[in-house]
Amino acid sequence: MRRTDGQFMMLVVMNAMLLVAGVVISGGSFLSLFNLQSMAGQVPEIGLLAVGVMLAMCAGNGGIDLSGIALANLSGVVSAVLMVSILGPASDPTTFSLGFMLGCLLVGFAGGLFNGFLIARFSITPILCTLGTQMAFMGLAIVVSQGRAVTVGSPELLSSLGNDMLFGVPISFVIFIVVATLIGAVLKFTPFGLWLMLMGTNPKAATFAGFPKNGVILATYALSGTLSGLAGIIIAARNVNVKFDYGSSYLLIAILIAVMAGVRPEGGYGRVVCVVLSAIALQLMSSLLNFGGLSNFVRDFAWGALLLTFLAVGRYDVMGFLAPTRRSEDPSASVPQSPK
Repeated sequence: MRRTDGQFMMLVVMNAMLLVAGVVISGGSFLSLFNLQSMAGQVPEIGLLAVGVMLAMCAGNGGIDLSGIALANLSGVVSAVLMVSILGPASDPTTFSLGFMLGCLLVGFAGGLFNGFLIARFSITPILCTLGTQMAFMGLAIVVSQGRAVTVGSPELLSSLGNDMLFGVPISFVIFIVVATLIGAVLKFTPFGLWLMLMGTNPKAATFAGFPKNGVILATYALSGTLSGLAGIIIAARNVNVKFDYGSSYLLIAILIAVMAGVRPEGGYGRVVCVVLSAIALQLMSSLLNFGGLSNFVRDFAWGALLLTFLAVGRYDVMGFLAPTRRSEDPSASVPQSPK
């Protein structure tokens, strides 16, 4: 079985086992419609950030986007401050919602493009670059908001994205699945996906092949930033305000989701469908811990332990080590070479 199929099946089995465990622990209430809708509504914002982390990791060279949640918060804060000062949510809710969403996407795109420019133009190691921009984005959000939460209220269009259902499924979850599907199609069927994976697998070969390395880096981080902007929209849609320090643990969780999905930290491999399944599995785990009455501190410890475990499994290929070895199909492999 190929590694991709094995990772996919592992995540499918993990989700099934978590659902069964939830039924056993809760006596059936874990699978109630309300609880399933509640869990689905919490997946999109962190799932979008995890897809952004996956894209950066696939680029290789220490590629990882640590600025995702900071950029999501910055996009929400900047867009909210501008729209509140220009229009206000009560005067024209539809225009306010559309303007706010457009502002979030533009700020996210610009922030991601800035990350890509620094990495491509100055050859800064991505993990260090995005660590710096993470602090810069948070600082800028503090300055713009004056350290306070900015109220966006509940304008109808914006609120519906975070709270309404489409055929019993949260609209935000539908948006997440649609966006993830589009990105998966781009990675699988376009030259950009081929360039990104080859650049992560063998950057020297990509350079000699004439691939637009800097262009791929710019596009990758711009796309990751746009996903952060979309996450900022959903965060605002689910809450009545936006703040510079929302989701302080989201960075760890987004990285954990990507690693659980089998994305190689060294670059060159990642599947969006596995990231989606990984995000769902982590949300199921979080809900199980809540049903068990465990504190957030225990949950943070569990996320850290899981991250280390999956990194170790991926680094040493534990599953491959445990699998039975196959004899070589080449008959000459068993024939000793004559001495020269």
